[in-house]
Amino acid sequence: MRTTTAPETVAELIARQWGDHRPGLKHEDGVLTHHRTAQEAAARAALLVDLMPAEAEPHLGVLLDNTPEFPFWLGAAALAGAAVAGINPTRRGPELARDILHTDCRLLITEPAHLPLLRGLDLPGVRVLVTGTEEYEALLAPYAAAKPGEAALRAPGPDSRLLLYFTSGSTGAPKAAICSQGRLAAAGASLARQFSVGPDDVHYVCMPLFHGNAVIADWLPALVGGAAVALRRRFSASAFLDDVQAYGATYFTYVGRAIQYLLATEPRPDDRVHRLRLGFGTEAGAVDAARFAERFGVRLVEGYGATEGGASVQRTPDTPPGALGRAGAGDDLAVIDPETGTECPPAVLDGDGRLLNGSAAIGELVNRGRSLFEGYWRNPDAEADRTRDGWYWTGDLFFRDAAGFLYFAGRTDDRLRVDSENLAAAVIENILARWPDAAAVAVYGVPDEVAGDQVMAALSLRDGAVFSPEAFEAFLARQPDLGTKMAPRYVRIVPQMPVTATNKVHRVALRRAGFHCEDPVWHRTPAGGYTVLTASARSDLLARYEAQGRHGLLQHQARTAVAGALPPNPRASNAGERACPSPSRPPRTSVSARPSPTSAGTEAPAAPPSPPGTPARRS
Repeated sequence: MRTTTAPETVAELIARQWGDHRPGLKHEDGVLTHHRTAQEAAARAALLVDLMPAEAEPHLGVLLDNTPEFPFWLGAAALAGAAVAGINPTRRGPELARDILHTDCRLLITEPAHLPLLRGLDLPGVRVLVTGTEEYEALLAPYAAAKPGEAALRAPGPDSRLLLYFTSGSTGAPKAAICSQGRLAAAGASLARQFSVGPDDVHYVCMPLFHGNAVIADWLPALVGGAAVALRRRFSASAFLDDVQAYGATYFTYVGRAIQYLLATEPRPDDRVHRLRLGFGTEAGAVDAARFAERFGVRLVEGYGATEGGASVQRTPDTPPGALGRAGAGDDLAVIDPETGTECPPAVLDGDGRLLNGSAAIGELVNRGRSLFEGYWRNPDAEADRTRDGWYWTGDLFFRDAAGFLYFAGRTDDRLRVDSENLAAAVIENILARWPDAAAVAVYGVPDEVAGDQVMAALSLRDGAVFSPEAFEAFLARQPDLGTKMAPRYVRIVPQMPVTATNKVHRVALRRAGFHCEDPVWHRTPAGGYTVLTASARSDLLARYEAQGRHGLLQHQARTAVAGALPPNPRASNAGERACPSPSRPPRTSVSARPSPTSAGTEAPAAPPSPPGTPARRS
């Protein structure tokens, strides 16, 4: 049953599916109708009401791949007035446990494939339900006749929490952004209007549902428009075209390097034999977007919007190549120098669209107008930092051209986005500091040659130690809490860590220098293992930046590093350290010291990190 009334809650969208017997959910094992998906959500909502302790926050964690159970439980939470915490399976050990416990989850929904991640974790008060088991089916059986609206912990309304989705930033551990039913329903309706989503569409969900991209930009617009959803358990570049053809997909979302992975597949005669009309996402890059359109005949639309909802950039027909668009309706977006609080000057671009004044034009994107930000779960300090001075600070670097179009330029100093994953430098530093040979560690982001960032680490070794790439690789593989995107792509060996006048690690200087330094730099190859970044390898790398139109970001780093050279560090013995810039204020995070031996242990199973650019490990 469908109406034309604008939805106020996601619960309404789920209920509207009742009685609609058209195909609604396609997956590897078959097809379910819209009615059946609503029925499954209602059954789980009734089970949720009975299982949730009366005194508990109505929160459940979902640790699943993109199986039908994920949207079932999203729908169940909406109907029951509960909230889903999306649990990231690339997290490990204590960090994984922290995500589950921080969001006050009393139920955790998972599957057999992810049970090894939970082995040895201390999760007091958390009941684990394992989908696809006899016990699970027996739990659900009594609720098979449930209908939407019959069971709720709290009556769902526009202000009801529905998502607690993790996003990382400069404060260290991931923060759980609160997303209400009203905001999510409005976002889905907005995208459905923008892209004319209708009942004949099929939304291919290949990005992970524990991220906001897949839920907000793919699943929700399909619900609003009455479109079917097709699930891919995990992103696969080699299976993409086959899936799109088999499911009759018309729309998909992407993040990070997904488009590059698709372009790296072998061209086929049937590359344009499909119904796909649109891809919507972030960080594809103008060069790859053009190549994708040429090869597959599909337009990619780049957008910007955080899970927090604090700022959005909307693309218009006159948006130039490389730009994301202008401020969304009601937003007063500005590019601000965080040191002075003043607006950065407009970008100067050459005839090829390359940035010429990055040092002056790049700043943090700030929303000075109204914001839809609803806060972070149990993190008042992070909320205060995000909304300081009455503005919403995105934590993202941008520049703006003279016509007002906005261009994404990376993350602020302590924040990295690697292959669509937001990472906090401090978390990685704490892990690398366990390496016995490390006297000091600093982690920071450098621009990736295609999109987002790559992890770079500076290591100062203990007296008498010599860097062994084999030993370092083996150390990384033994760390149970090292996520699959956390392994450094670049490792710089410094005689001593460069510091500011206040004796704090000079992370800003390290980030700006990147791999343009006289110190030895090792880089991790796609096949795994670290090798020295030779002059020849550096030239090949720079050529890839040039081909993607991102060389200007490196030039911005190098120019700043040379222009703002530090006075000699009395404790440094290498010219490469003295060639780093001095920021107007010291960075907020000091160098990580090696933790005590008792702080590094965990019983969670270890998994080696995946090499950069390995799509099979993507989650």
